[in-house]
Amino acid sequence: MKLRKLLFVAVPVLVLAALPLVFGFTPSIDDDGEVHQSERHSFTVETVAEGLGLPWGMTFLPDGRMLVTEKEGPIKVVSPDGTVSAPLAGTPEVCFCGQGGMLDVELHPDFENNRWVYLTYSDPVQQGDQQISNTVLVRAKLSADATALTDMETLFKADEATYTRRPHHFGSRIVFDDEGFVYFTIGDRGQQDQAQDLSLPNGKTHRLHDDGRIPADNPFVNQAGALPSIWTYGNRNAQGMAIHPDGSIWTNEHGPRGGDELNLMRSGVNYGWPVITYGINYNGTPITDIVEKEGMEQPVHYWLPSIAVSGMAFYDGDAFSEWYGDALVVSLAYMELQRLDMHEGKVTHVEVVHNPGARIRDIEVGPDGNVYLAMESDKIVRLVPAEA
Repeated sequence: MKLRKLLFVAVPVLVLAALPLVFGFTPSIDDDGEVHQSERHSFTVETVAEGLGLPWGMTFLPDGRMLVTEKEGPIKVVSPDGTVSAPLAGTPEVCFCGQGGMLDVELHPDFENNRWVYLTYSDPVQQGDQQISNTVLVRAKLSADATALTDMETLFKADEATYTRRPHHFGSRIVFDDEGFVYFTIGDRGQQDQAQDLSLPNGKTHRLHDDGRIPADNPFVNQAGALPSIWTYGNRNAQGMAIHPDGSIWTNEHGPRGGDELNLMRSGVNYGWPVITYGINYNGTPITDIVEKEGMEQPVHYWLPSIAVSGMAFYDGDAFSEWYGDALVVSLAYMELQRLDMHEGKVTHVEVVHNPGARIRDIEVGPDGNVYLAMESDKIVRLVPAEA
């Protein structure tokens, strides 16, 4: 075991980056048309849509429009011309509390035939004069005119005994793999030891069939007392998840003060939180005195100090061909888009591609190969290769 090294000389940078949040100031977004030069590509930033309320998740429909979740609860359709629809009818009630609300959105791989849309959100339950909540996964059919959700089904809802009034660490991202299994993340809900408890849903990645059934080959399906939906555990609060072009599944998760992580997700693996971590408590006290332990996975990459990682994607388009296979990670505190060079499952180089001056919640590679960012400043913007 290694003694933890408190490498937090750069922590004041994180504090400075957070000042706009503390004082309610949002710096302006870059003007459209300005050419930005990254290490491998030059690009301009175009505004796709404005006037969205805290966009959290987004996914492309087959016709080029986007479904966008807003943290307060609405789900809207954004057209290529920037038109933003009225909220979809039939969306579930959410607990818009702290970090909770309407979270991620993803389409079924066969959406064009079955119209299934998958959502995660913080499910509210009234308990006396307080509201408690936890993350749930549902699916519903998008109407032919894309104005409503119908036929809603709850695919995963934990026992309400696991619900809490704590307002943080809900996760949550959704992906489908090449075999049609659906994966989604739930944060530790601020109860860090629950991430190591296989009887509880929090601090885990879960894996289901598309209709909510438990796969027979899930790692803990035959273990007494364990939740059979669990795929990985020991995860603090994963708000990014993406499929690499080779089919592997990756997440990034928030550390505490330091120790954001990028992880390759593998069946049954324990990623260590909170037994091992490269972070410390927000008040500067230690969480643990070790960063390694037998039987617990090391992150492929970690950030010191924390950048507050959020959405992620692997670039698989043609517009930015020199980025193919690289991880694109966005951050909240540092307000950055980072590109991580990926070679044989390792990060060999990190580049800050863009800093728009606002928190970035999600990222998608569009069918046009451009890179789309959901900004908490109420915008969706895209990076487009600059003309030669």
